[in-house]
Amino acid sequence: MSGGGLLVAGTTSDAGKSVVTAGICRWLVRRGVKVAPFKAQNMSLNSFVTREGAEIGRAQAMQAQAARVEPTALMNPVLLKPGSDRSSQVVLMGKPVGEMSARGYHGGRQEALLGTVTDCLEQLRSTYDAVICEGAGSPAEINLRRTDIVNMGIARAARFPVLVVGDIDRGGVFASFFGTTALLSAEDQSLIAGYLVNKFRGDVSLLEPGLDMLYGLTGRRTYGVLPYAHGLGIDEEDGLRVSLRGAVRESVVAPPHGEDVLRVAVCAVPLMSNFTDVDALAAEPGVVVRFVDRAEELADADLVVVPGTRGTVKALAWLRERGLAEALVRRAAEGRPVLGICGGFQVLGERIEDEVESRAGVVDGLGLLPVRVRFDRAKTLARPVGSALGEVVEGYEIHHGVADVRGGEPFLDGCRVGSVWGTHWHGSLESDGFRRRFLEKVARAAGRRFVPAPDTCFGVLREEQLDRLGDLVEEHADTDALWRLIEGGAPPGLPFVPPGAPSVPGDVGAGASESRGAAPDPAPQSPEGLEMGRPEALGEARKSHGPDVSQPAEATPQVLENAGSAGLGQEAEQHVDEEAL
Repeated sequence: MSGGGLLVAGTTSDAGKSVVTAGICRWLVRRGVKVAPFKAQNMSLNSFVTREGAEIGRAQAMQAQAARVEPTALMNPVLLKPGSDRSSQVVLMGKPVGEMSARGYHGGRQEALLGTVTDCLEQLRSTYDAVICEGAGSPAEINLRRTDIVNMGIARAARFPVLVVGDIDRGGVFASFFGTTALLSAEDQSLIAGYLVNKFRGDVSLLEPGLDMLYGLTGRRTYGVLPYAHGLGIDEEDGLRVSLRGAVRESVVAPPHGEDVLRVAVCAVPLMSNFTDVDALAAEPGVVVRFVDRAEELADADLVVVPGTRGTVKALAWLRERGLAEALVRRAAEGRPVLGICGGFQVLGERIEDEVESRAGVVDGLGLLPVRVRFDRAKTLARPVGSALGEVVEGYEIHHGVADVRGGEPFLDGCRVGSVWGTHWHGSLESDGFRRRFLEKVARAAGRRFVPAPDTCFGVLREEQLDRLGDLVEEHADTDALWRLIEGGAPPGLPFVPPGAPSVPGDVGAGASESRGAAPDPAPQSPEGLEMGRPEALGEARKSHGPDVSQPAEATPQVLENAGSAGLGQEAEQHVDEEAL
């Protein structure tokens, strides 16, 4: 029998869907429920590599941790990684399959993936007691409803109730709740079970008259009012938690363990990816981490981090345009610490040869490390373990660039020259012993009397934050009512809120079985190539290539090519990187 479930949707992007989903997962697992997160389609530059060698959204990895389960590709079958305002790399079942324009993707190929995402969801439901799904953006994006596979499309296919989250801190939450419901078709509205208010400040009793009126207007109750919580520091999807020149987190800063604080400046490069790498630094008492975009902001920094990016050549040009490149070169000459991670590591090298990501050809790097980088069409996806500074280090790799290290001191498969360090490893700073040794080196080079705290454990801090999310749900939501939704579905007889949107023939999810727990029919219209993205194909990839599925499956290059031959959008064909396929 398939397990129950819930879709957490939002009135807007950044309404709090990711953290609410994580909070519900942590609340459920603490009460003994075997639960898994799921997001059919994610758009994010923050990603993670699973133990099976698949790339998924970082938020889903965080939600899996909240649920105390190992993340897998089933939890995020489609990941879109923006490369510009108009195109993204499509990652299907953890494997990159090409570049595509937004118009091409929504022009038919997204719809063709419904069979893949519903199969993944059903596999999770057959294994877990409950699956908590996260939506994307708003379910009321009426221009995209016909091909939607992540909001009402997946809710309709699985017959899942939908909880709509609204951020009251932004204002207009009542209008957002009402408008979101009223813009949906009658069929979609039948699954909108109710609402959850997020980030409330003040006396809840002052909000209650509005909640009562909302119930009168929509016939739907509010399942909880979550207070504004400072300093959660939980992995986000696709945006910085603060402005570019703000602190990394709002957490209460503990006093430094030594006499000085340590100042870290992170260059806010374009298409910045996995900026969560610096969260472990910000968790250290006495370490202040800020994102910067001006050369003068590097002057008082004890450490400058050049982070990962989806556009290495673009980031290099940006650094030069803003004078940051020149400032980095001066720092290196003065023996002041610089750390490059992934794309940031590539920027610090001598030369970049890129015919894949930017197709810019050969570009000179900053020349701070004896490294030459050549971009390969195959993406490296790995979970390396090694050692540095006498400590065990774990990390993960997500990159097309292949580094030819020609000198320097070895450092996490990269190198170090003086006070300049470079590595492709994301997440290395989460290894506590290594982070402490590294900060000691930085403090010494910077002349700071900073001493790392001997007992800071990033893993424990992350668990505490996830428990805080679980506490928010348990203490401020009607958990009995939430469980009834998860177990039994949306309440029957929910009223229609006019005017609604007309049902469009061919809406994704509209043809799904109405019986709760029944597996949706596979999508017969899916091109043969896209079927390779189904979860069973991931198993075939393991058989063909061994346990490391980071190596491309033989059929993967056909994925988008076959989709194009099926006539799912001529515009899309023009934006697919055919050479890469």
